[in-house]
Amino acid sequence: MSDLQTPHAGDDKSKDDDVVALLMRQHGDIRNLFDEVEATEGEERRDAFRRLVRLLAVHETAEEEVVHPFARRALSGGEKVVEDRLAEERAAKETLASLDDMDTDDPKFMLQLLKLRKDVQEHARAEERYEFTHIRRSTDAANLAAMAKAVKAAEAMAPTRPHPGVESGAKNMALGPVAALMDRTKDAVRKAMGND
Repeated sequence: MSDLQTPHAGDDKSKDDDVVALLMRQHGDIRNLFDEVEATEGEERRDAFRRLVRLLAVHETAEEEVVHPFARRALSGGEKVVEDRLAEERAAKETLASLDDMDTDDPKFMLQLLKLRKDVQEHARAEERYEFTHIRRSTDAANLAAMAKAVKAAEAMAPTRPHPGVESGAKNMALGPVAALMDRTKDAVRKAMGND
């Protein structure tokens, strides 16, 4: 195993009582996972890519359930800010879907991965600038902690290992669909927020 190994989602035992700090850490984990996918090959690349897909799915779902609703309500122009972030997320999901159908050893995979990375990084910068800084200014520590608790519940939904008995990364993605993970994540977030 490479010494580049990025921690799995949920491995961090940090207190995470500020949703903005937690989401910023996840942005760092996502950047590190992109680095790991790019720097590895073969089974290591497939494993890193599976973890990247799962963290992206859980992170975006948590933002859709926790951050965006708050931003719509609390930020001046929040509706437009959220619509712009959702458009960026849709573009990234389209690129991710095309990657989903490729073998990680396919030469075209890396070109698509670099496009996804660019889209995700631009999206993360926009979130940090237009949502995160304003969220911290718009609410108190108790609300930041409550939102962090919901995001941590989502983070716990990201499987840290492939499903047993599934050796192929492509098969694993098909048998553990991202859509099902997103549904479980939404349920966990809503339960953590008391909205179940």
